[in-house]
Amino acid sequence: MDNQTPAWMNDPTVQQIPKEKLDFMKELFSGGKGKSQKEMMAYMIPMMKRAKQENLTLSKEELSLAIAAIKRHSTMEELEKINHILSKANQGK
Repeated sequence: MDNQTPAWMNDPTVQQIPKEKLDFMKELFSGGKGKSQKEMMAYMIPMMKRAKQENLTLSKEELSLAIAAIKRHSTMEELEKINHILSKANQGK
């Protein structure tokens, strides 16, 4: 993984989220880039297990803030993918 900090991690709205959680989200999002929906699901399951093991669970507020920041710093193509994944995730609730 590269050491560059994505723009969304410098967004003022996520500064209250602990760095280890932001780093995990950075890894999660960078690792998910370019994956198909099926590949993304296969990628997410072990990542979520790891997050739980490392006690890196995000509150609903933290997740909402991070997603909003990521969306603000995304291209239109990235936004479409994010919105598609989020809509699929919400259908599973």
